[in-house]
Formats: sequence, structure tokens, C-alpha cells
Amino acid sequence: MKNYISQFLKLLFQTVIFWTLAFCIFIFIRYFAIGAEEGFIATDYQISKILIFGCLLGLLIGILYAIVEFLFDKFLSKNLSLALVLSEKLIVYLIGIILSLNFVFPLAENKLDLSLTTEVGWWKTSRIFWLIVGYFIVCSIIFSFIKIANEKFGSGVFFNFLIGRYRTPKEEKRIFMFLDLQSSTTIAEKIGHYKYSELIQDCFYDLNKIVSKYQSEIYQYVGDEAVLSWKYKKGIKDNNCIALFFNFQNRIKKKEKLYLDKYGIVPKFKAGIHGGKLIVTEVGTIKKEIAYHGDVINTSARIQGECNKYNKTLLCSNILLEDIALKPMYKKEFIGDIVLKGKEETLKISTINQC
Repeated sequence: MKNYISQFLKLLFQTVIFWTLAFCIFIFIRYFAIGAEEGFIATDYQISKILIFGCLLGLLIGILYAIVEFLFDKFLSKNLSLALVLSEKLIVYLIGIILSLNFVFPLAENKLDLSLTTEVGWWKTSRIFWLIVGYFIVCSIIFSFIKIANEKFGSGVFFNFLIGRYRTPKEEKRIFMFLDLQSSTTIAEKIGHYKYSELIQDCFYDLNKIVSKYQSEIYQYVGDEAVLSWKYKKGIKDNNCIALFFNFQNRIKKKEKLYLDKYGIVPKFKAGIHGGKLIVTEVGTIKKEIAYHGDVINTSARIQGECNKYNKTLLCSNILLEDIALKPMYKKEFIGDIVLKGKEETLKISTINQC
């Protein structure tokens, strides 16, 4: 619940700021529009007074937008088609805009002496209303595009993508986790490929619920494996790169009955973690993406590959553990100097358990 509240407040802040700026820009343009109808060329008034109502409208729409987007993203979108989700959102937003303008227009009419239509059913024939609706749709598309891009590339990465920061390779220090479903082949044979795909979908849906809480980014999905990444300082802060794994385990355990009823099994995951410097760059032309190149990724994958050998669920390199101040709730156990596949030098790794 605490995580949901934090995510909602973050979204609320973003939407209120975005829609306040959007409607202030809209009113600013209307204020200076020669020949504009319905009183928005009232040059006798200070623009600051008019923009107050832009802020008020932005606040109302921002709050509505945050509530609708949060409820649909977290609770409704998974089980509904995209067309139905968009239709339902559009209806809610249309009602919300009508109610918001019914509240703002009379205030603007009284305080600023503007000539605004406020009779019952005014919105059906009002040009300014449909202009606002069109403007809302355009701004909503822009907001959704930025939101989706941030979710795709990770917070802050999209901006770097736009300014071309990764056009040439850059060195960064990051942490990677390779998270893989245990006994995946056996499970697929047992429940069938269709059910297996649904199982993976449900598991990764649960994973996505907690990713932002631990300041992580999902780099990619490869079959039944998810590759997660952190900026180095964010990953070691509050044991984020370790806490995410155990929170994910606990989340699945809490839904044990649901998984048993639907699939006849409770999925278990294994993970390998490692960190260090690597290269990040933009690749592709037809399909562009941010790619990471370096030994850190290969080593993380191979550490995860050792989980079955030592019958452990979470293995971590000691190089990374040296920078992590483990909380009392976690206990590390040294495994040894391991020769990883494809490497000549040994690497010290440890297993981490939750007390």
C-alpha cells in the first residue's frame, strides 16, 4: 500500500505540473489571439489574473488525470483490451472536463467580467469547449508518449536519448541482475506452452509492480528471464538491488494460492548480481534502443547460471558486496572463488539469504 501511495503521489505531482503549464499556455495563446471569441481577448485585464484560472483548471484536470491513469494502469488495464481502456478513459475525461469548466467558467465570468457561455448544456455547441477537448487530446498524447518512453528506456534515459547523449559510446557504472525462472523447461512441459506464457506474464506483472520502488530499470525480457539494471549508487543505496529480489519472492509467496489454483505450481526465481563499469550506446536504425556492452553483463548472466550448481536462489559477486552495507535482515555466505564459463580468472561470489 505504501508503494502504491508513493507511486500515485509521484504521478499526481507530474500531472498537476504538466496540465497547469498546458492550460496556462492555452490561455496565454487565447489571451493574445486577435479576434478570439467568448471574451478571451479581454486586454483590459492583467494576464496574471487570467492565468490564475489556467492554474485552477490545470489543478482540477491534473488530479482527475492522475486518478484515472493510476487506477487503469494498476488495476484495470491488464484485463481489458486497449480499445476498451481508451474508450472508457475518453468518457471519464469528457465528463471531467465538463464538470471542471462548469466550475471554472462561472468564476472567470464573475471575477474577470468575461463573457463565457454557462447555460445548461452549453458545452454541446460551445466552440471553446471543443477547442479545449481537442487541446486536451493533443496534450494527453504528448504526456502519454513521454510516460511510455520513460517506462521503456528508464527514468531520465529518454531525455538523454532525445539530446543524443548515447549517439557515441559512454562509460557508466551500473549494477545488473539476471532474474530467471527455475525449472522453466519442466514447468512448460507440465502446464503447456499457453499456460506457461500466461505464467510468465503474471510473474513479470508482479515484478513490474515493485521495480520503481527500488529505483530499478528493466533493461530487457528474454523468454522467461528479466534483466534489471540500476545506476550504481541507486543500486547499493538501501540494498535496493538485493531487496528487490526478496520483495519479489515475498510477493509471489503471498499470491501462492492464486498461482496454485491457476497453474498448479508456485514459480520460483533465481538471480545473479554484479556491478561495475561498462559502455552504454544507442544502436539500430529501424528499431533503436539503448544497449549496454561490457564484461559486467556477461559476468552477471554467468553468476546467475551458477545458482543451480550450488542450489542457491541469489548469488552476488563479492566485488559488488564490498560496496554494499548489508542490512541486518540479510545474511551473506561465501561460496568461493569460482571459474565462470568462458573466463580464465576466478571470481569470488557469495549467496545472500533473508533472515
